[in-house]
Amino acid sequence: MATTYDFPSDLRAGQEELHQVRAELSALLKRLPWSVEPLDGYSDTGGWRKAERPASPGWTADEQAEVEKLRRREHELAVFVTCHRFWAEVASVDRVEARMALKHTPEPPLDPPPGPAAGQA
Repeated sequence: MATTYDFPSDLRAGQEELHQVRAELSALLKRLPWSVEPLDGYSDTGGWRKAERPASPGWTADEQAEVEKLRRREHELAVFVTCHRFWAEVASVDRVEARMALKHTPEPPLDPPPGPAAGQA
């Protein structure tokens, strides 16, 4: 049976925001051209593996700033989560399991689900 952990709310919130920032950064990087700087495309079909890239217009200053902002926030959150005081309360042999549990723990709902109150029909 897996151990359950009573994670502090700020640690849960930090982990949830870290997931969100990483998803946002990943989506942004998929939308952007493959090269930060403008570069010509290339095609190499003579090697053991075919490699092709279209020409890249590069990233705009705004796109570069957005990527930098998200990377900086990702770093801040990663440091916050990994250095949180909660980890000192967990035995060192259990920290990996606890860390994995935090990564896969959904955020608890803020409000109870709609419907009849408990005990009422």
